[in-house]
Amino acid sequence: MNAVLNPPAATTTNAQWLARRQAATPRGVAVLEPFFAARALNAELWDVEGRRFIDFASGIAVLNTGHRHPRVQAALQAQLEQFHHTAYQVVPYAGYVSLAERINALSPGEGARKTAFFTTGAEAVENAVKIARAATGRSGVIAFDGGFHGRTLMGMALTGKVLPYKRGFGPFPAEVHHAPFPSDLDGVSVEQALHGVQQLFRTSIEPARVAAFIVEPVQGEGGFRPAPSAFLQGLRAIADAHGILLIADEIQTGFARTGRWFAMQHHGVPVDLMCFAKSLAGGLPLSGVCGRAEVMDAAEPGGLGGTYAGNPLAVAAAHAVLDVIADEGLCERAERLGQRLRAQLAALQASVPQLAEVRGLGSMLAAEFRAPGGGAPDPDFTRRVQAEALQRGLILLSCGSYGNVIRFLHPLTTPDAVFDEAMGILTEALRAA
Repeated sequence: MNAVLNPPAATTTNAQWLARRQAATPRGVAVLEPFFAARALNAELWDVEGRRFIDFASGIAVLNTGHRHPRVQAALQAQLEQFHHTAYQVVPYAGYVSLAERINALSPGEGARKTAFFTTGAEAVENAVKIARAATGRSGVIAFDGGFHGRTLMGMALTGKVLPYKRGFGPFPAEVHHAPFPSDLDGVSVEQALHGVQQLFRTSIEPARVAAFIVEPVQGEGGFRPAPSAFLQGLRAIADAHGILLIADEIQTGFARTGRWFAMQHHGVPVDLMCFAKSLAGGLPLSGVCGRAEVMDAAEPGGLGGTYAGNPLAVAAAHAVLDVIADEGLCERAERLGQRLRAQLAALQASVPQLAEVRGLGSMLAAEFRAPGGGAPDPDFTRRVQAEALQRGLILLSCGSYGNVIRFLHPLTTPDAVFDEAMGILTEALRAA
């Protein structure tokens, strides 16, 4: 007979919850902040002890429309009153189809498009690789140094960063190769990066065995490094020359973050497949792959899907998110907020010699910190900036291969007064660090 467990005593402090977390959950699920959320609204969050924070993490780029947007909440409530699960592959529903139609219309590229929905970003990446292999009859995939594509086995194989994502989890799926990603700060030119692809063809895999390139138009975990247009154009030319598909991983860049619906729209380079997730459903798990209709149709019936793929609650939230982005002009607002943040950081460079570079598109901006004079990456300074900001009530995330980059992921709905407050805190934190 199972013992009857007594319920735990009331837990009201962050320290009490931290002790319970450490006892109940594994250390492999890393947690950044030492406090626990109690409630949130738009760009603000309060912990269980009532302390207020400005959230410039957005659930890792998930909350472009902010916490608890009223239109998203209303859509969820309306869907809850109808049904909240059937499994689309068993009993379909109209919301899935109409959302696919909207994504098809918004996605970069010409010609007929089709969209399939999944649950997580990693799941979208896995299915994009499956579709590319089915469409080409080839197995190889080329990704890029510094890229991040998820924590599944294929996602980790594609990811170009060992710590903390890959160590101890191999072996990984075969037929995945990595080429350099261009970075002026690291001395990798567009020409060198494209030469790296050609070098793979000479040393590792012939192009006739490559199904796809997969690239982030702005690397997320890799440090918010934008791909130059010339690089993407060069990849497209190589892909066309060898019958290779081009997959854009827009999971972190999508849905107005860069000032466009999708970051590839900055470049005018057509893609064959596009992965998306994160901010699509305002915090509910929803991802997808959109691509050329003939490519998307390559998989056999039943080869794509999942029990929760395209969950009706998440689909309803996504419809509301797309409405909010359009009706509130969030692409334009992403540009305006990004310009204000870029100007604030540029004004601080003279007094913060560790601030080596400010880069990004729209409101997908980052600050990279190095030893003064363009020296080695400085992750210690980066951590101090984070700590100083948090002490003053601003949540920031780091990224980059060396952990020396602060990425800014404010909700695009952040009120001007709250954004100004955050800029003041950021200035104080940089100077204090």
